[in-house]
Amino acid sequence: MRRVKLTAGRRVLRHRRQRPTLVIGLTGSIAMGKSTAAALLKQLGIPVFDADAVVHRLLGPGGKALPAIAKRFPGVVGKGGVDRKALGAKVFADAGALKDLEAITHPLVGEARGHFLAQAGLRRDGIVALDVPLLFEGTTRHLYDAVVVVSAPAFLQRQRALARAAMTPARLKGILARQWPDARKRAQADAVIPSSLGKRETLRRLQQVLTLLNAKRHHT
Repeated sequence: MRRVKLTAGRRVLRHRRQRPTLVIGLTGSIAMGKSTAAALLKQLGIPVFDADAVVHRLLGPGGKALPAIAKRFPGVVGKGGVDRKALGAKVFADAGALKDLEAITHPLVGEARGHFLAQAGLRRDGIVALDVPLLFEGTTRHLYDAVVVVSAPAFLQRQRALARAAMTPARLKGILARQWPDARKRAQADAVIPSSLGKRETLRRLQQVLTLLNAKRHHT
């Protein structure tokens, strides 16, 4: 089996002089296995910032995003927080509404991410990971010393996605339209982790990446 290689390691060298903690950007398109990879990184002792989990808290009961969302999208906020299905219906096919929602949530996610990185610095963590679904599509690429893309064949991605509750072919098509194609992400990645060969192989590939990054960290 071909070993994982860091194809753009110069990014690591450039940022190492700026902060003691090396930051991995973990990403991948929908249903590619990114959440599994993030869980495996945690098992390996790597602190992981989960952007999706932060958004869930922001939209849940008492979430910081609720007042602004209630004002912009009347009727979607109740005692249990945001009715995600109702909110999704408002933003799914409306680019302007989606942009407004992102303008509410993205700064709050950024605030939580900044706190996570600050705490990592105080703990002197050697490596941390930021689990970011839309890493390439966003404006935070400067934060990462290395970008790791989790990938799987398109047929398996579709199979996994359509097995999810409330997922439909039309909804999947809309989600994919807002994401970079997998091939483009892989081409821009420092390392690609396959998720179609079983968890044991995914874990092995992640261990290889961490070994390479630790070697670069200690030689910079």
